[in-house]
Amino acid sequence: MTSNTPLIVLATGGTGGHVFPAQALAEELKKRGNRLALITDRRGDAYSGPLGELDAHTISAAGVSGKGLIARGMAAFQLLIGYFQARALLLQMKPSVVVGFGGYPSVPTMMAASHLGIRTAIHEQNAVLGRANRLMASRVDRIALSFDETDGLRPKDQAKALRTGNPVRPEIAALSGRPFTPPGPEDRLNLLVVGGSQGAQILGEAVPAALTGLSQELRNRLSVDQQTRAEQLDAVKVAYQSAGIRADVRSFFDDMPERLARAHLIIGRAGASTMAEVATVGLPAILIPYAYAIDDHQAANAARLSDAGGGWAIPQMDVTPADLGRRLEQLLANPSVLSAAAQASARTGIPDATVRLANLVESLATGEGSVGAVRAGNARKEAA
Repeated sequence: MTSNTPLIVLATGGTGGHVFPAQALAEELKKRGNRLALITDRRGDAYSGPLGELDAHTISAAGVSGKGLIARGMAAFQLLIGYFQARALLLQMKPSVVVGFGGYPSVPTMMAASHLGIRTAIHEQNAVLGRANRLMASRVDRIALSFDETDGLRPKDQAKALRTGNPVRPEIAALSGRPFTPPGPEDRLNLLVVGGSQGAQILGEAVPAALTGLSQELRNRLSVDQQTRAEQLDAVKVAYQSAGIRADVRSFFDDMPERLARAHLIIGRAGASTMAEVATVGLPAILIPYAYAIDDHQAANAARLSDAGGGWAIPQMDVTPADLGRRLEQLLANPSVLSAAAQASARTGIPDATVRLANLVESLATGEGSVGAVRAGNARKEAA
């Protein structure tokens, strides 16, 4: 790596859904010998892993959604300050390309890069183009998508859009292509319940209630791994113990690849990271989208998997322990249904999403590849 190596700046921050793909891309680009820098909000000081190792710069940023008039004005002022901070940084660093991952912390940097004539790309993790990415879509050179269909993408921007998929950790990508083994009549039934990075209260309430209402025969065969909120840990553990259900209940799993590898069914939210992991591994899933997500993007994510036959989406307002229990009883008693859904789920996944995204960014950084050329390269790889 020399000073002549193109510099790639990543603009990210905010929630994990925006940060995880930036982490994966940073790791891949670093392996390829690229120079990297990070522009983020104040939360960037806490990053670990590949992002934590980058030359990092912090700017002002604040979200404007769901706030009162005064708060919106203050947030807009913070974004304006961030814009001038980012502009000064970019003039100093002179990057070849700037990549944004959505979320309000990316807006000042992406807007400044666009105004300075620097080549730009954005990555959208959900099936609905987020507000920050909608704002930037007409201004950037490339748009990387995670789903075949993305709501909110204007027809005039379709030509510069390419589906790369949403990057997952290498340990999870390595599980792609493994055959799904349905449970036999006497086998353990492995359920994995995940609620996103913060857990989900409804999963901590409805899932134990549904499982404890199953037949004794099914309860005896169940093995449940459930991630739940810290304040719900004791109640969830007691519920499973009282029903004689084997369960490992924690607020965080640091061995998620191993748990995904043995799962027969996922129950969870429909956030971007969960969707990417489920499809990469090829698992059937019952999805309960977060009802108050901006633009209802989790419902759109869940619909993509459900429409493909890879899972079942249940609106949060329709979730009851009795209904969820009946659905689980039907699924767990029909392994062939789980197998068919697993195969459909796998067909929606892009396990090499990190590589595809890195290829797109590098082609933009060097000015050597159009969207069509990158798309053709991906197609050749799939056919090989």
